[in-house]
Parts: sequence; C-alpha cells; structure tokens
Amino acid sequence: MKVGIFADTHDHLDNIRRVVKMFNDLNVDCVLFAGDLVSTFAVPPLRQLNCKIFGCFGDNEGNKTGLLGGFRVIGEIQDAPALYTLEGGTRVVIVHMQSQLSDFHEEFDIAIYGHTHRPHVKRDEQGRLFINPGETSGWTFNQPTVALLNTESEEVEILPIDMSSPLPSWEEDRRTRAATSSKRVSSLVDTPRDRGETKE
Repeated sequence: MKVGIFADTHDHLDNIRRVVKMFNDLNVDCVLFAGDLVSTFAVPPLRQLNCKIFGCFGDNEGNKTGLLGGFRVIGEIQDAPALYTLEGGTRVVIVHMQSQLSDFHEEFDIAIYGHTHRPHVKRDEQGRLFINPGETSGWTFNQPTVALLNTESEEVEILPIDMSSPLPSWEEDRRTRAATSSKRVSSLVDTPRDRGETKE
C-alpha cells in the first residue's frame, strides 16, 4: 500500500494544493496528516485528493468543530493519539507531538508525528517505524517536504515540495474545475433517442 504523509501546513494553501497534486500523481492509496492544518479554509483544497485522508489535530487548530465537519467529506480527523488500521492490517498511530505517545499503550506498527517541522525517520528498539514528514508550509525552514510510505516494505522517502512552478489562483483553479465538472455532467445526460415515432 502506498501512503502519502504530511503535516504542519499552517494555512499555506498553495503548498496544500501542491501536496494534493503530488499525492494524486503518485497514486497513493490513502493520505495521513499529523496536525496543524490550522484554519477551516485549508480544507477545500484537500477535497481534490483521489483517496481518503486520516489525521489528528495539532496544537494550533483554530476551529476543531469546523475541521471535523470539513473532514467528514474527505476522511476522518481525531484528537491525538489517533489510531487507524490501514488496508492490509498495518496499525498506524498519528500524533502531532511525539510526546503524545508517552501514555499510549495500544499496539501499533508505525507512528506518524509532526510539530518539529523537520523530517525524520527512525525505528525504536521494538522495530516500530516513526515518521516525521517535515513541514508542508515551509514557513520555518523554507524546505517543505512530505513523506511517501510503502507499507509492505516499510520503505520511506522524504520528498521535497516543488515550489518553482507558479500555481493558478485558487479562484481560477476552482472555476476550471467547476467547468470541467459541468461538462462531465452534461455529457452523461441522455440525448433523445429515435424510438421509431413518426412525425406528422
């Protein structure tokens, strides 16, 4: 199973859109998020993901109720520690801060965390994998990254977010998607068929 992992977006809408495109281009099977989306207006770009997203709240979320509502359409978000069992049986726990695992005693195979804004991959003495994908925003270190996980091999890649290409404005992008969606719907509408009636 191919899993995209990101954290600490901190309202950087353009980089959220870039991450969504990255994960869609990589054909990931699901996406995991380790907190600090921050505002509810950061949710709409995530609706373009081609898969479900599962995550936890960070320590800077401005409106948890709004984020919960927004995530119902695209996946699920919980308070940390958030335990999810992925397709294939891999048990993943997602926290924002690694310290939130100190009192967590349920079994897991992989832990996802953020907060430090620095990517890091390690194994503990029990062989469990710990992954920090780094910061999506790039606000702190100007080196935005995400992680790509293969659950079968447990191989992890830290991938830089390419910020060199300009993005269309969110409004322009929204209008383009709306037009494409409208054309798709109109193409599905049945055209009148000749049923053998004769015209007088």
